[in-house]
Amino acid sequence: MSNRFSRFINKVNYAPKKLRPFLLTKFFCSTVKFAGTTGIKIKFVSHEQVEISLANKKKVQNHIGGIHAVAAALLAESATGIVFGMNVPDDSVPLLKSMKIEYQRRMKGSLTAVAKITEAQRQAILQQEKGDMLIAVEITDESNEQPIVCLMDWAWVKKRR
Repeated sequence: MSNRFSRFINKVNYAPKKLRPFLLTKFFCSTVKFAGTTGIKIKFVSHEQVEISLANKKKVQNHIGGIHAVAAALLAESATGIVFGMNVPDDSVPLLKSMKIEYQRRMKGSLTAVAKITEAQRQAILQQEKGDMLIAVEITDESNEQPIVCLMDWAWVKKRR
């Protein structure tokens, strides 16, 4: 299965390896304007997995110098939304229904998010006109620990004509 988004990603994946993250990030941030304000960097995208990062820079810091909780939530939403969006047909629209985020401890340095979707989840999207599913994302900081645990509930419905 391919949609407009995944066809673009497939073209980008033919570009030189060093150029891919720049092209992926530029495309995503031009489409999802708010994500572009944080400085999210997309490292890898496939139908099954997405890896993105967020540097601990002044514009995303909280009052104690760590990445702000909302910026970390945006990272989680973006990672799961990209991997989910890679699999939603063009005649459907992806919608975030809810997010569950548990902050475990203070975040140290930059964050990396890896979101994955299973083959069973991919098949459900293809076979059902509408539905929803939980997509987990693992977010680690520079200590290689998980400062937050996130679970996003994404839905898809047919576009209105």
